[in-house]
Amino acid sequence: MIAAIDAWEAQRADLEALVARGRGRQLIAREGRDFSSNDYLGMARAPRLARAVEEAIARGVPIGSGGSRLLRGNDPEHEALEAEAAQFFGAESALYLSSGYAANVALLASLPQRGDLIVYDALIHASMHEGLALTRAVKACAGHNDAGSFADAIAAWRRAGGKGRVWLAFESLYSMDGDRAPLADLAELAEQHEAIMLIDEAHATGVFGPDGRGLAAALDGRADTVVLRTCGKALGCEGALVCGPAVMRDFLINRARPFIFSTAPSPLMAAAVREALRMLADEPERRTGLMARVAHAEAALAPYGAAVTGTQIMPLVLGDEARTMAVAAHLQQAGFDVRGIRPPTVPAGTSRLRISLTQNVMPEDIDALAGALAKALA
Repeated sequence: MIAAIDAWEAQRADLEALVARGRGRQLIAREGRDFSSNDYLGMARAPRLARAVEEAIARGVPIGSGGSRLLRGNDPEHEALEAEAAQFFGAESALYLSSGYAANVALLASLPQRGDLIVYDALIHASMHEGLALTRAVKACAGHNDAGSFADAIAAWRRAGGKGRVWLAFESLYSMDGDRAPLADLAELAEQHEAIMLIDEAHATGVFGPDGRGLAAALDGRADTVVLRTCGKALGCEGALVCGPAVMRDFLINRARPFIFSTAPSPLMAAAVREALRMLADEPERRTGLMARVAHAEAALAPYGAAVTGTQIMPLVLGDEARTMAVAAHLQQAGFDVRGIRPPTVPAGTSRLRISLTQNVMPEDIDALAGALAKALA
């Protein structure tokens, strides 16, 4: 027993060092007005989704899947969702995974092969970096949202003798800055180099594009395009859909370890996601309402330094870590759920408040946040 206790001393010392540097993390209860969640369209508590789950239970859909998709866990609800999602997004196929994190790991670790090149944006999600750590392909980091930097990385690799496939990994809308990728330029680059794009639409799905199909909606159906769409943000559910060519789906089923060796998502959640996709098409007022809140927030919060991005994500970069966390704590005490984001989640010197706009707040809540922010920054 003493030896076991001693074994944890390294972890305890690591935690103490984190706290000493002001980097300690802890779970915080969900309180105050919502300016931090990714429930952009306010669908997580939508009665229509609750009814869809109730109806699924009534027709005998199980709560748990009971196994991986390749064993007994493959439920008709999973396959129905994938068929509807492929049709909704205009893709040849779709595959449903347990989370966006697992999906990104699966894509980056499985699809690019030895001798290929992955050029990735400097600010991609941590889950993409996890996949990159497992890939056998060569990796090159491109400047953020800089299509020229992507092109330079490809050219340098070719000059050095690279002959494999090129893969471009990026997000369409970045979660910490609220800025958009130069999709047209990257798509043109992919065409020039016969590259394949791996596009993470986590924060754009449901919010942008026709019927909420995302910023990359015009690229769906192309042989050079694979799009990840998470279901746990604007769709208010859980899991992730990977949309792309049918051969991609078959390859992931056979080669992607996060898919093969994971218990399948709840069939009830698959039923909920199906309904969420229908809601995107049936209830456009959710998107127009959100954009009205975005416009209101830009007018109310920009005077205090919040970035005007034209999206539901409005970072307020304060730079200093201690000040950022102190301002966040002040706002939380005033009844606003605003979180401070600091390194390593964001680059050093760019600690910020990540202000997220959702349908869970009203214009008067935004005005009240502006007043509280003015006091916190004074």
